[in-house]
This record gives sequence, structure tokens and C-alpha cells, in this order.
Amino acid sequence: MKKFLKEFKADIKFKSAGPGQKLTDAVGEKAPKEKPSQPALRQPRQGPTDEAQKAAAAALARLEQKQPRARGPTSQESIRNQVRKELQAEAMVSGNPESPGTNMVPEPKKEGSTRLAVPGVYFICPLTGASLRKDQRDICIKQAILSHFSTDPVAASIMKIHTFNKDRERVKLGVDTIAKYLDNIHLHPEEEKYRKIKLQNKVFQERINCLEGTHEFFEAIGFQRTMLPVPDQDDPEEFYVLSAAALGQPQSLERHKEQLLRAEPVRAQLDRQRRVFRPSALASQFDLPGDFFSLTAEELRREQKLRADAVERLSMLRTKAMREKEEQRELRKYTYTLLRVRFPDGCLLQGTFYARERLSALYAFVREALQSDWLPFELLASGGQKLSEEEDLAFNECGLVPSALLTFSWDMAVLEDIKAAGAEPDVSILKPELLVAIERLS
Repeated sequence: MKKFLKEFKADIKFKSAGPGQKLTDAVGEKAPKEKPSQPALRQPRQGPTDEAQKAAAAALARLEQKQPRARGPTSQESIRNQVRKELQAEAMVSGNPESPGTNMVPEPKKEGSTRLAVPGVYFICPLTGASLRKDQRDICIKQAILSHFSTDPVAASIMKIHTFNKDRERVKLGVDTIAKYLDNIHLHPEEEKYRKIKLQNKVFQERINCLEGTHEFFEAIGFQRTMLPVPDQDDPEEFYVLSAAALGQPQSLERHKEQLLRAEPVRAQLDRQRRVFRPSALASQFDLPGDFFSLTAEELRREQKLRADAVERLSMLRTKAMREKEEQRELRKYTYTLLRVRFPDGCLLQGTFYARERLSALYAFVREALQSDWLPFELLASGGQKLSEEEDLAFNECGLVPSALLTFSWDMAVLEDIKAAGAEPDVSILKPELLVAIERLS
């Protein structure tokens, strides 16, 4: 077949070359037509028929396909490009071109939309009780702490030390050093040297002076700034000296020390934004605001790297354990989740949670809304998966992010015991004050 194709090509090329020419002829002169002096001994070769040409072309195409193609160093890159194309095609079909190869996330709605399941993520200031947006919480907490100095300067300075300073290790080191100063005064009340703290001391400068709120704390518990002479030195230096009134109340110093050691940073608490809805066919639809999806610059860079790694991983084989681990890592990118619980009467209870909160937080949230809060109950996720309050699992580990609908049911064994005792559970599941504010889900 190869020989036939070779002859076929040569014949086509020969016939398309035109009339021949002698080398001695001038350029441009046409060669005279020669008349045959005698009849040919055999018939001239005829060109192949149309069927033969088609068969030859098909055979040539098959041979070219069988030719092994060179695999250069870019073969791995071609695989990655192909994977990218397939992921993009899959994402376009599913309507989410931004998230190829990951769980499809609903597009966040604008906060002006009336269909939002929740207006946004809000926080409650533990000092004032005010409801705050995410970008307002730090500023409002700092203002509340500063305003607290007029009423309780010791407590305010302790809150400032633990809240204004972000480096927790440095805070612990400074707090421990202050506690050591106060212990020395408590253990050696007659020793004057322990009642004085040199501000230019190296330990004081490196561990205490660098922290916000420490000077306010010393002054609040009874230390006063005083210039004192230093032996073998001409110029005096500044000291903190404990006043006689504070020295006469050692129990107060001990109480302030314990208060300083036990304190935690003041953090805004997540507002659950508890809402109750009437039975609705839209229970499983969640239109979330941008707060549930907005990322910082650092999170965006990390997300871009995760997507690049996903393309790289798809070009190689992975075990089931590897895939499950990657899925869990993918779920960690959510900070909040919106959960709804559907009760047997169809009513819905909704609340906002951190994605890393435990299931026990959801059980406590539901129990607070029940009229018979002493009865045990169960919560089922999609597919009938039973969630256990005892399991130390976070919402993102259970796949309940960024939103989920759960089903409530009473413990049937307990209900049977109640009926056997001649009693009946409350007809209304939720507390009356919640049903008064029930809304329509739209």
C-alpha cells in the first residue's frame, strides 16, 4: 500500500509539472511538439479513477494517524491545559465560571435585595450591647473600653492590655512580669525596694512599656510616677512608686493581679439574628449577602493558589483519603454559615453561626427556642444524616457551610414514655414569644 501511494503521489506531481524543456533551450522558448514516428508499443498509463483516489486518500489519512507523534517536554503542560478546558466547560455548564472544580457556591446577592435570607453578618458589643457591622466592631469596642475608664479604671486598663495588643505571647509575658512585681510586694511588704519600679529598667522596657494599657493599670492600682535619685548617678530617674494607701490594702492588689491574669480580650459576639418563618417551599433556598463570601486580599491570594493546586492535582491520581482531605480544606474557606431548622409543623428557625463552631452551639440555639426545652431531640442533615450533639465536629467538617437546611424531630422513645405516662407534649413546639414575631419567607 505504501508503494502504491508513493507511485500515486509521484504520478500526480509529474502530471501537474507541465511540459518538459531541454537544458540547452533558451529560457522562455517553448519546446516543439514532437509527433510520434511510430505507434506506441503499449497503451499509455491511465490515471487512477475517482474511487481509487478516495480510497488512497483514506488510506493515507489512516497511516498519518498511526504515525507516532513526538512528545516533547510540554506534554505535561498540554495535560494541564486540557484539564483547565474541561474544568471551565464544566463550570460554564453549571453556571458558575468562577469556581471550576470546587463545590458550586451561589452568587452572593446585593444587600439591597429583598430576597436576602439575612441582611448581613452582625456582631454584638459585649460592653454596650450595640449591634455592629463587621467593619465597625473593633472601633466601637475600643471606644467602649476607653469610655469605661471614667467608671472603673482598673477593669478598663486590663481590658485595654488584653484587647489592644494583638501579640498574645507578648501580652502573656508582660502580664506575668506585672504579676511578679505585685507578688514581690505582697510577699515582702516591708521591703521598700519592691515598692519601686524603675521605668528605664531593661525588663520593664522590653516586656511592659511596649504594651498599651500597662501604664494606665499601674496608675489605677495605686502607683505614682516619681523622679528619684539613683546611687552613683547625678541625674534622677523616673520610677513607679506604690502609694501608702495602696500598700495598706494588700488584698486589693492581690485581687487586681488575679483579675489581670484571668482576663481575656474583649471580642464582639456574633449576632445569631434569630428569625422564625412560616412553612414555605423556599426553605432550602438561601440568598446570602456578600458578607458570607467577601475575602480579604490575603484570602484571595490563598484562593488563587488553591485553584492552581487543584488543576495540578487533577493531572495525577489521588487516593480517597487525599480527596477527602482536600474537600475539608476547601470547606475551611468559609467564615460564616446560615442554618435553618425545619420543625414537624413546617415552621423554620434560622440563625447565623461561625463555620468553625461546634454542633453543640446549634443544639443550644434550638433548645433556647423550644417550649419544652427539657425534651431530647434530634437534628437531621440532608440525606437523613443524624447529627450528634456529643460529637466534637464543626459545621464545616459536616458540610453545613455556607448554608444548610436541617430537620428537627423529637426523640421517639421519650415521646412513647410520655404518652405511656398519660401526658402529652406541648402542641406548640416553639416559644409563644417567637411565634408572635413569625415572618413569611420570600
